[in-house]
Amino acid sequence: MPAVEQYLKPEVIRQISRLDLRAQFIVKGFLQGLHASPFHGFSVEFSEHRKYTQGDDPKDIDWLVYAKTDKYYVKKFEAETNITGYLVMDLSRSMAYTYRQQLSKFDYSICLAAALCYLMIHQQDPVGLITFDERIRQSLPPRSKRTQLGNVLSLLANLQPSGKTDIAKSLVQIAAMLKHRSLVMLFSDLFAEPESVIAALRRLRHGGHDVILFHVLDEAEVRFPFDGMIEFEEPESHEKLAIDAGSFRADYLEEMQSFCEMYRRECFQNGIDYVQIDTSMQFDRALTEYLVSRRGRS
Repeated sequence: MPAVEQYLKPEVIRQISRLDLRAQFIVKGFLQGLHASPFHGFSVEFSEHRKYTQGDDPKDIDWLVYAKTDKYYVKKFEAETNITGYLVMDLSRSMAYTYRQQLSKFDYSICLAAALCYLMIHQQDPVGLITFDERIRQSLPPRSKRTQLGNVLSLLANLQPSGKTDIAKSLVQIAAMLKHRSLVMLFSDLFAEPESVIAALRRLRHGGHDVILFHVLDEAEVRFPFDGMIEFEEPESHEKLAIDAGSFRADYLEEMQSFCEMYRRECFQNGIDYVQIDTSMQFDRALTEYLVSRRGRS
């Protein structure tokens, strides 16, 4: 079976289809919310003239037409409704981790990315793909054709997360790459020094981009279901540490909660959408709940 088909197997297609059916009524509002806030008035194209009527803004009167016809006409503009999206995937070795779930964090991110790609293309919004570890590795230009979903999945299915990551440096590179205001959808476990990552996210926002941060964690990283003496290996440095899971659990869970809350708070303050997800959640439910919460804020 070609690698891409593991992400298009019947149960995944059913989940994406179900997501579409459940989310159809809100996806349009979700994307229009994006178009209407940071993008309102950013990109408009001239549509036609029409006669001035009471209540129209006098600033819209076309005085050249008035000079020729002695009649008041206003320029009618149509906002461009398409928004360009970029799926941005972390390729660090830690993204390959799974304890007892069928999908690793990377596989889970691919399913989420497939659903978002499908939904945006359904709205005729172009979507591209960027992957990174210590630097940008692949960049697939945005397209709105239906074949783009297959292109995105084909590229992702042939990647194996490995090596170290530099999230902040890669986000700075992405900010420099993007020439137009875009929707940046980042998928990462965020296992990096937080201050520099938050500064890089802030830089993206200040560049006028809309940012959705999908913080993807393994179910075991969130719940710590271990007992007895356990040896852990740091995925990027390969350093090993033996601990008594029972005495370590409370401190670990408190630290993890604090880590996620810090990102939630910083993202909220900077107008970034923060979505914490773990691999035990059905991704269609996770995404639908996010879309509903997004609609409620727009």
